Formats: sequence, C-alpha cells, structure tokens
Amino acid sequence: MFEFKVIAQCPVTGARAGELITPHGIIHTPVFMPVGTLASVKAIQPRELEEINAQIILGNTYHLYLRPGSEVIANSGGLHSFMNWNRPILTDSGGFQVFSLAKLQKITDEGVLCRSHIDGSQLTMSPEWSMRMQRVLGSDIAMCFDQCCEFPATHEKAEEAVRRTTLWAERSLKCFNSENDSERQTLFGIVQGSVYDDLRLRSAEEITAMGFKGYAIGGLSVGESHEAMYHSLDVLNGVMPEDKPRYLMGVGYPLNIIEGIARGIDMFDCVMPTRNGRNATVFVSTGRLNMRGKSHANELIPLDSDCDCYTCRNFTRSYLRHLAVCGEILGSELFSLHNLRFTIRIAELARQAIIAGNFPKFMEDFKEKFNDDNSISS
Repeated sequence: MFEFKVIAQCPVTGARAGELITPHGIIHTPVFMPVGTLASVKAIQPRELEEINAQIILGNTYHLYLRPGSEVIANSGGLHSFMNWNRPILTDSGGFQVFSLAKLQKITDEGVLCRSHIDGSQLTMSPEWSMRMQRVLGSDIAMCFDQCCEFPATHEKAEEAVRRTTLWAERSLKCFNSENDSERQTLFGIVQGSVYDDLRLRSAEEITAMGFKGYAIGGLSVGESHEAMYHSLDVLNGVMPEDKPRYLMGVGYPLNIIEGIARGIDMFDCVMPTRNGRNATVFVSTGRLNMRGKSHANELIPLDSDCDCYTCRNFTRSYLRHLAVCGEILGSELFSLHNLRFTIRIAELARQAIIAGNFPKFMEDFKEKFNDDNSISS
C-alpha cells in the first residue's frame, strides 16, 4: 500500500518530483504539509484545506494523547474519522516535545519523564509509547521517536542525541513491526546530528541501514542560520536513499522550501503559515507584508495578484488591513488561508518546473522576486 517513485529529476540541482502512494491517496511531491497539531489546522476548515489542495496534514502524538486522549480517538475509529479528514495524515512522534518542553523533562535511554504542560500530570514517553499511540491515531505515516537538540549544542551533546535517536529508532521499528498494520501505516526514520557534518553522516548511515519506508531530517530550523541548514542538507543529499521520500521537518519559510527542494527534499511542514496569519503577517511573491501597516489602508489590490486563493480572489488589502487593525477573527482566517495556499503552491510550481525541465530558472526567478528586504511593516 506504500510506494514511492521519482518521476522526474532536475539534472542540475537534483530536485525531485515524485509520487508517494498511501492508503488515503497519492501524494504528489514536492509537498508542503499544513500542521494540525490538535487535529485541527488553526483557523482553517477541512473543506478549505481541500480547496487549497492540502494533500496531507500533520497531527501530534503528544498533544493528542493529552487531549482528547487515546480512548476518545480510538472510539471514533482513528484520527481520520475523528476529524473527518479523508486524505493522508502524518503524525509526529512526540520527540520534538522532548526538545520544546525541555524544562519539564528528564531524558534517559528508556524514554522521557515529563509533566503535562496542561495540568502538570506526570507522563512517560518512550518509543513503544509513541508507536502504540500512533497506531491508535491511525495515521498513514508515523514517525520514530527521536531526540532533537537545542541550538547551539556542543558536539558531545549532539553526539549523545544521535546515539539515543538510533537506539530509539531501533526500538520504534521493533515495536512497529510487531504491533502495527503495515498495510495501513508506515514508519519513517529521523536523522539527527545538529550542524556537525560527522554526526549527520553517522546518523544517516545508522538510520538508513534500518530500512525505513522514508527518512526525515530533524533538528534543523531550530535557530541555526539558513546557510548552516543548507550545508547540512548538502552533506546529507549524497547519502540519503534515492528511492525513498525525504522529509525536512519543521521548515516552511518560502526560501528554505525552494532551497530544500533544490537539495532533493520531497516533504516539508511548518506552523509558520498559520502562526503568521494569526498575527496579520503574510507572504506574497515579493516578500512579506505586515497587514497592520498604514501603507495598506487604501490599497485596492489583492494580497498577491499571482495567488489563486479565496482571500486573493475576493478581498482587497484595504479591507484585510481593516480586519487586522480591528482584531476581527475573519482576518486571521483569511490571512492563514492565503499563507497556506501560497506555501502549498510553491511546492506545486516547483514540481511543475522539475517535470518541465526548467527548475533552475524557476528557482532563480523566485529568489530574485522574493526578497524579505521588501517587507512592508509601516
């Protein structure tokens, strides 16, 4: 039920266009995946996600374990039924919460002991816990439990996280193979290593040797420079399996997506589009706009004339700025919808360019036009 094939590749950059077959549909890559941490993409209705061609969305194991809990989701028949979403779902393992909830936890080789950020109740997370919870969720793609380092991290600390990530990947795979239905769900491994070349290569060698159906690159977009991110991707590009999908976790900045695609990445996710949308910040073809700025008060033009989203087809910057200044909920919805469509469309256009054989020109034109120095904030 799970199959990935590359259907076109840029001979200059290595950018790939592919197809990932899942039980809930074919995912055309490159693809950007909206984040629905709590079984909801913030401010966006499921029918709107379909309209903007969200091929796959994310859920989070840790957060869904706490609310509404495994029993409620199991009683609903899994996450797809619970949230009425019939397209593919990828679930994060909870491993990132080891990083983001660092003040609340104790990490050992056995797992992570922490307290709920909601009520302070004690929780033990482990590879086995994560696999069993993701089985209940019934996502198409489950992720191994891993340890992500903060940035900056010493080589010693990053090496310890790589060692533990490999240990946890072995346990995740063992539990997954013994308890999960491989026809309904597949498991991706995660490569760690911070910004250290030797650790990235070591992690990639250890994780890819286990034979997962796909591979994620974790531990980037956590504070390092864009150049450091690109360098790590360059280091990994030559050693990641060419016949498996590659997923760059937590990356959604437009230029990062373009550069990632050029380095052979197939899948991206990030909360940036909706988080920025709720704060009246939007991405357009020329950069970034703060829609509370006075300069937009009398602009009777769409956010982006090149965008085909509902927001851009129906509303002016003048009206949208009014919603932002007044704090109207509709503003958050329309900005989030635009940002998601804009980001999804980047991957779509890149795919078209790869298949047409002109990806380098597409990339050059995009980078020349998209300039955050053009951001309007006043």
